[in-house]
Amino acid sequence: MKIGYLFAGQGSQSLGMGKDLYEKYETVRNVYNRVKELTNIDVAKISFEGSQEELNQTKYTQICILTMSLAIAELLKEKGINAEASCGLSLGEYSSLIYSKALGFDEGVKLVQKRGEYMQDLVPPGEWAMAAILGKGEEEVQEICNNVTSGFVVPVNFNTTGQIVISGEKKAVEQAEIIAKEMGVKKLKILNTSGPFHTEKLIKASEALRKELENVTINKFETYVVKNIDGTIYNDQDDVKDILARHIISPVRFSKSLKTMQDLEIDTFIEIGPGKTLSGFVKRLQTDKKLTILNVNSVETFESVLENIKGI
Repeated sequence: MKIGYLFAGQGSQSLGMGKDLYEKYETVRNVYNRVKELTNIDVAKISFEGSQEELNQTKYTQICILTMSLAIAELLKEKGINAEASCGLSLGEYSSLIYSKALGFDEGVKLVQKRGEYMQDLVPPGEWAMAAILGKGEEEVQEICNNVTSGFVVPVNFNTTGQIVISGEKKAVEQAEIIAKEMGVKKLKILNTSGPFHTEKLIKASEALRKELENVTINKFETYVVKNIDGTIYNDQDDVKDILARHIISPVRFSKSLKTMQDLEIDTFIEIGPGKTLSGFVKRLQTDKKLTILNVNSVETFESVLENIKGI
């Protein structure tokens, strides 16, 4: 059995996420308390007692999802469950880097706090949206975007077979939806995000984060981490700081990341964080190998994973 972790990204958040884990396990509470000390953000209060509108603010969404993910990873580690490799969807890559020890916990948390602030505060004026197009390949989604005449929209997240996310101006995304339906797309889902993420429109946020990264220490990787930007494994020659700065304005090659994890012979995938979107991505992979796909986002799912891992 080879375990790989998949760390959730922005858009998966929901009010109350992680509450039962927080209430039951001291290990989880310790992580939340440490994040509060580092950031002066009461992640528990925002996640459990705030409004969905507050939680959806990028400056809070990112730190809240990161905290929940790191707390679950710590809980699994406490039970003797560890991953040989991991990857995360966009924001989730930071959970992966912290898990691998490439980023120290304290520095990683503070960096994500800044990342969330920059991605919220340095978004250009205007109305923005992101949407997932289901059932079409890369060339067809690119064609849909090319045919939009009402504004800026581009493919940004290549998630899995038959699911690609587009990002841009709201009116352009809406026109893309019409064009997609004309091309036979039966399902297009508007995502719970607030900016044109992974596009050139966030260049100011990218530049601000690059300056922040100058003061960050990158450590030796203790586990494999597959990067979003090209779907390959981080290696010792990589300029991690440059990759993370470009990460904000570059497409996410998540389907390639999953295939790379398969090449590492990962056969047990555990999704960590709110929702179970990434588990669905793995299920859509075309493979002859028998895969075990699990997720942890509650006490019930955590206990289920413990039972499943014992039984494998």
